[in-house]
Amino acid sequence: MMHGNEMRVEIDGKEYHGAVDVAMSFIGGKWKAVILWYLRDEPKRFGELNKLIPGITEKMLSMQLRQLEKDGIVERQVFAEVPPRVEYSLTDMGKNMLPLLDKIAEWGKAMAVRFGRKVELPMPK
Repeated sequence: MMHGNEMRVEIDGKEYHGAVDVAMSFIGGKWKAVILWYLRDEPKRFGELNKLIPGITEKMLSMQLRQLEKDGIVERQVFAEVPPRVEYSLTDMGKNMLPLLDKIAEWGKAMAVRFGRKVELPMPK
């Protein structure tokens, strides 16, 4: 709702039913917010992200990074080295989402305490 009227937005031919719907189309799904969480403090290479996120396939990580890059949330920087080094980092738009991610993490921790149990995992190499 905006000013008492129902808000509908169209982006690339797809209709969205409000701001939350738009936002979730950019960061929703199983992996995007997790990727953004790991990019929050510093750039990461593809292999680093792949090790940090258990259960994601290389194909899925590649697809999600490409989509986040296309949407202007993540940037990919290629360094002219041999072998080439590629790093992913948050754009200004991605950094603007950090307070949102912090709140989501806070809520997730509360839900984990309430409903979950702690499982010790080995540290990534």
